[in-house]
Amino acid sequence: MPYVTAGKENSGNIDLYYEDHGSGKPVVLIHGYPLSGASWEKQTAVLLAAGRRVITYDRRGFGKSSQPTTGYNYDTFAEDLHHLVTHLELRDFALAGFSMGGGEVARYIGKYGSKGVSKAVFISSVPPFLLKTPENPEGVDGSVFEGIAKAVAADRYAFFTEFFKNFYNADLLLGKRVSEQAVQASWNVAAGASATASLACVPTWYEDFRKDLTRVDVPTLVLHGDADRILPIGASGLRTAKLIAGARLVVVKGGPHCITWTHADEVNRELVSFLGE
Repeated sequence: MPYVTAGKENSGNIDLYYEDHGSGKPVVLIHGYPLSGASWEKQTAVLLAAGRRVITYDRRGFGKSSQPTTGYNYDTFAEDLHHLVTHLELRDFALAGFSMGGGEVARYIGKYGSKGVSKAVFISSVPPFLLKTPENPEGVDGSVFEGIAKAVAADRYAFFTEFFKNFYNADLLLGKRVSEQAVQASWNVAAGASATASLACVPTWYEDFRKDLTRVDVPTLVLHGDADRILPIGASGLRTAKLIAGARLVVVKGGPHCITWTHADEVNRELVSFLGE
């Protein structure tokens, strides 16, 4: 199992677990909260079959990566991604982020520029700026995030159960587009995440990515479900597509937050087509 070291906390290394499969042009897939790189399974197989080199990794605190108590902010997440890209000596690579992972795509380009980056993909992603402020009236009220943080701190296992109901729109799609077992598998991954990370990531969801997005100067695809209850399309995907010059917006009809699973065929078709252009 390959790891890249991204730093240290006291006597221990902060190691990021990654997987690197296939050959061809590389695409780095960045997962959402509170999952791991394994959550891309429906995309990985299709991208490998399309002749891509597919790299997934687990964000610090999640999956098989180290679980430090520090570094839960997007500047550090972007540095972690940069450690991986540098370690693998990637050139001409695409970055695709789902949910929280879209923040890494934005901040990576905002911080390091687009040198070496061929394309960017935002799927059900957190940018541009979720927090409602006087100059950002389209955002989500701060009390919503406070409530989430309280619920995670009180009993993160119970929180995850409720969270995944809205992650998959289970009331509508359970037994049709997602199985009880798939939801349970997501819960199992979430339960294995660091308690610190589970809580510390919540305020990162309303970091301001608007400046980062102005630096995105590569072909960009924005994919978002119009029934997303976690990151409503009006507060996120639609605005991201407007802020990036020339971005292509694809709206998945009836798509919940986790369209990478429930609407995998549609997502994969768009992804393979876009990356192949």
